[in-house]
Amino acid sequence: MTSTARPRRRPRWRELRPMLPPVPTLPTTTTRLAQAADIGDLRLLARRRAPRMVFDYVDGAAESERSLRASVEAFDRVTFRPRVLRDVGTVSTSTDVLGRSIALPLVLGPTGFTRMMHREGESAVARAAAAAGVPYTLSTMGTTSATDVAAAAPEGWNWFQLYVVRDRGRSRDSLQLARDAGMDVLVLTVDVPVAGARLRDVRHGMTIPPSLRWRSALQAVRHPAWWADFLTSEPLAFATVGGAPGDLAGIINTMFDPGVTLADIEWIRSACTDRPPYPAPRATRPRRSRRPPRGRRW
Repeated sequence: MTSTARPRRRPRWRELRPMLPPVPTLPTTTTRLAQAADIGDLRLLARRRAPRMVFDYVDGAAESERSLRASVEAFDRVTFRPRVLRDVGTVSTSTDVLGRSIALPLVLGPTGFTRMMHREGESAVARAAAAAGVPYTLSTMGTTSATDVAAAAPEGWNWFQLYVVRDRGRSRDSLQLARDAGMDVLVLTVDVPVAGARLRDVRHGMTIPPSLRWRSALQAVRHPAWWADFLTSEPLAFATVGGAPGDLAGIINTMFDPGVTLADIEWIRSACTDRPPYPAPRATRPRRSRRPPRGRRW
């Protein structure tokens, strides 16, 4: 039995055309984001765009970063148990948080100095959260005011995060500004009594805002888009607590109150609600070590 090979033919142009690569164009933010398949790809894009000292400020943590690695490893251990023969014709990722429905079980957490990463800063993050149907949390160390965040994302569910500072009047003013902007959820951070030693920042000689030293000058040559974006934006400043940034660890150690305990929570609750305010506790008063009564809800 003999076999005959199919005769070859000349391909037509209309068949080849879809296989050809597109005409090269200059990359844009839209095209770069379209090529990102996951968060890891977005991280690589950020690393390419920003100077190393700025990227490491966002990407790094304190000391040897063991807590950061442990957190990532904890999420990596979470797995989904597959269940088959279930009706998945209609699915929903929505859930209820504090009596309100959100599109995903996700809250965008507070980050300080967001405008150091991009000139749109907190406003852009709030708009993205609103578009995704999830809450956004503005940091006390934010570089955009609560009013501006609310104006940028009027349809979003915007929260406010509080660091308790030594000047209780300043904390009360921050809470009032957040309330006036319609932020009805308070996130209280209690795990920063003193600043952690961020070794990546120390090794880079990191300052806020970034300053041009010999090392950063060389980085500026490699990242012109970021520097052009940064230098043509409004100077960085604390939009909530006021003042210009400087040495981050020094700011935390001089402004933040290291003596906050459960006894201060009641005052914070009264300061952010319509309840009659209690006298502001002094940061230097003696602290009682006894625990609150069991069963009492804070």
